[in-house]
Amino acid sequence: MNLLPPSQARPVRRPVTLIGLASVALLSACASLAPAGGELPSTPLPTAWSAAPVSAATSPTGLAAWWQRFNDPTLTTLVTQALQANTSVKSAQAALLQARAQRDVQQAGLGPSVGVSGSAQRSKSGDNDASNRFQAGFDASWEPDIFGGNRSTLNASEADARASETSLADVQVSLAAEVAATYIELRGLQTRLAIARSNLAAQSETLQITRWRTQAGLASSLDLEQAIASSEQTAAQIPALQTSIAQALSGVAVLTGQAPGTLPAALQGALNTAAPIPQGAGDLALAFPAETLRQRPDVRTAEHRISAALSRVAAADAARYPSFRLSGSLGLSALTLGTLTNGASVASSLLASVSAPLFDGGAARAQVRAQEAALEQARVAYQGSVISAVKDVEDALVALQGDRERLVRLQAASAAAANAELLARQRYESGLVDFRTVLDTQRTLLSTQDSVASTQATLSADHVRLYKALGGGWTPDAPPVEATPR
Repeated sequence: MNLLPPSQARPVRRPVTLIGLASVALLSACASLAPAGGELPSTPLPTAWSAAPVSAATSPTGLAAWWQRFNDPTLTTLVTQALQANTSVKSAQAALLQARAQRDVQQAGLGPSVGVSGSAQRSKSGDNDASNRFQAGFDASWEPDIFGGNRSTLNASEADARASETSLADVQVSLAAEVAATYIELRGLQTRLAIARSNLAAQSETLQITRWRTQAGLASSLDLEQAIASSEQTAAQIPALQTSIAQALSGVAVLTGQAPGTLPAALQGALNTAAPIPQGAGDLALAFPAETLRQRPDVRTAEHRISAALSRVAAADAARYPSFRLSGSLGLSALTLGTLTNGASVASSLLASVSAPLFDGGAARAQVRAQEAALEQARVAYQGSVISAVKDVEDALVALQGDRERLVRLQAASAAAANAELLARQRYESGLVDFRTVLDTQRTLLSTQDSVASTQATLSADHVRLYKALGGGWTPDAPPVEATPR
């Protein structure tokens, strides 16, 4: 038998009903907030590289400081300085600091916030006496993350920070490769300049002999003019090579974070002094394609972008459900400073609130769809990064193999051209061959020697491109099992 009147009995059942409905909504919401699609998109990979160099090594070569494998102290110094002072690296470092700060902001939002306030007020109305009011207190508020929206936002910020870390590594990888390629180009140009000067000296000697033979009536003026033309053509290559060398020196300076002409004197002297073209080591052992891709920072960045997009989908989904907030204050309020510390001046309050979207025209669901589309974009970008990475490695391996074979052929041709040029000059001095034979052999010698130097530089640059394609130039952390590319 109910002893309470109807007006007092109904409110007893209402909270129970509301709590039950809230519990059902909470459970159903939690069940729907588990994001799907956490696995990386499946991308077919070859089981082995098509043109991998043969090596007796049992484990892949370490690529963290691959430039040291060229055994060139100047190159090592340049790469080290570039990684410390290059403007692109500094910009990427600043972006990383920004991403970490944004992550810290999101992490701070998970806990309660506490503030302190104080105020003094003096007011007067009409003919009434002026009155004072003094207040001081603490305010606190906290938003319980019931549906995980704030936690998902934090996870997205954490993934963005990791993506910034690997983006910095990608800048370092590209920078080290660019410095090495520019340095190799410089040494190649210096070698070609030495070859041009050597051939010019030989042609000048032949020109002088031709002048003597012409004066003695043993050679025609046509031979003399052809000798002059050949010598001047070779001399014309020297200013062009000197210009390219100066531009390469400026490029090296800029890559190391210096203005052209401001490099340290010792380093500038080492660059101005001609040195052999650095050659890459031939004992490079490659890992399997899937393991190789784990070394590339751009692939890691694409993975982190997927994680960030996945967390943003969960955050957008959580925004469709109710949010709760707890707040309270504890302070002192009095008309005078003397009574501010009395027990009667203590004022406190506690507030719990809940808000839920009722009608937004489908904006919340549209936001979820937008984040899902962004997730799909991240997954497609990851697949594109993997495919491009495979192509980069394959192209570098094919170019390396082809240039090795080409260099062997050119070296043989250069040795034969040197012998032919020597024999032609000796026989011309003896009157056994005409001058055209001498000109042809000298041009062939210059061409083959120049091609050998250019191919040697190209072959070293192929090694650099291969190291870059393999993700060399940074130290990747241990890959998580669930994020291994398939």
